[in-house]
Amino acid sequence: MLALTGAIAASVALPQITRAAEAADFSLEIAPFDLEVAAKKFVKTVAYNQQVPGPLLRMREGQPVTIDVANRSANDEIVHWHGLFLPSAVDGAMEEGTPMITPGGQARYTFTPRPAGFRWYHSHMLAGNDLKKALYSGQHGFLMIEPKENPTRYEQEVFLALHDWNGHLMGSGDGSMNPEYEVSTVNGRVLGFGEPVQVKPGTRVLFHILNASATEQHWIALAGHTFRVVALDGNAVPTPQAVPMLRLAPAERICAVVEMNHPGVWVLGEVRKHVQAAGMGVVIEYAGSTGAAKWEQPERLSWDYLQFGAAGAVKRVGVLEIPLVFTSKFAGHGALDRWAINGRSYPETDAVTLTQGKRYRLIFKNHSADDHPVHLHRHSFELRRLAGSAETQGIFKDVVLVGAGTEVEVEFTADNPGLTLFHCHQQDHMDMGFMMLLRYA
Repeated sequence: MLALTGAIAASVALPQITRAAEAADFSLEIAPFDLEVAAKKFVKTVAYNQQVPGPLLRMREGQPVTIDVANRSANDEIVHWHGLFLPSAVDGAMEEGTPMITPGGQARYTFTPRPAGFRWYHSHMLAGNDLKKALYSGQHGFLMIEPKENPTRYEQEVFLALHDWNGHLMGSGDGSMNPEYEVSTVNGRVLGFGEPVQVKPGTRVLFHILNASATEQHWIALAGHTFRVVALDGNAVPTPQAVPMLRLAPAERICAVVEMNHPGVWVLGEVRKHVQAAGMGVVIEYAGSTGAAKWEQPERLSWDYLQFGAAGAVKRVGVLEIPLVFTSKFAGHGALDRWAINGRSYPETDAVTLTQGKRYRLIFKNHSADDHPVHLHRHSFELRRLAGSAETQGIFKDVVLVGAGTEVEVEFTADNPGLTLFHCHQQDHMDMGFMMLLRYA
């Protein structure tokens, strides 16, 4: 069920990360896994419960849960509950103080999930040059916090995770290194491998789409249909819109309703031809329809956050501004670039001090030639201005893509005390210093 919610304030249970005798509500096992992405083509990875994506975890907003996580991999691990308003001790980031789980170890997470909406869970480890670890691996899964009431109407839900595999560091024109991939999948399989998504004519299908890629943006279309976007990052948008395609930066989620009014067999997949050719797509098959799946190539890429905002926004007074400037430092030929916020790379970055209850405007100034999907833990923020646009309001997210050479302004209320991590969700950028902490006074 889809939660239609923005930023929500509510009490949370005190965290526990302990061994416990009582049965948990959910159990996850982190372990090596051979994923068959295509017929007789396997990717060696690490996954949750021997599946990719990991199991869908459905929780009820405000109802405490316990999750046991066992680490059967060869490395220290940690699970981040992305998009939830949790205490730092269980949020799942070692920088905030959540303990790591050693190989052979186990942890129990106890918390009260909030806010309602489409969230996800994933590894929050560093990978460095090992493109088999952390977000490069299969450690990602869907997390749905059920709302108390659900005004969205639909007959079927479909959860889809986008991911890229078998990455290699490739040199760019300036001598730095960037990940490139051999295989791209939807729910761990390439286009045409496995069962299609079955739908019925005349029904409304609610697609929950997650970009679980470590580094890549993806553009998604469904041939013969349009998406009516109703939520971004699990939060309802004030102005739902019908759009021909979706753009998802790493860690972004989109909930969109599709009216199944064009019977046939169709491809839902990456708009860019070379990425779809690498496998990123899934067949959507109407009941009673047969034949090869059809694709219709869009003429251009199209996406704009602002179309989902509320009209008539004005700049608020009394909001404290925090400028954050993103820059890169060339680390030498054959190396990943170092990344800096206000001139410093983590862990040397300066911590920002917050006062509980105050409203803050983060001003992201991207002075680099790369896009950055930036993520704020333990809070949602409201988009206020993008690339010199007029003020907007009503769009709540936890990840926003800050384009190369542009500025984005967001606001949030400091209402969840504790260490709070801010970082680029692109794994190679995070690994190379693109992180900082916010502290409550």
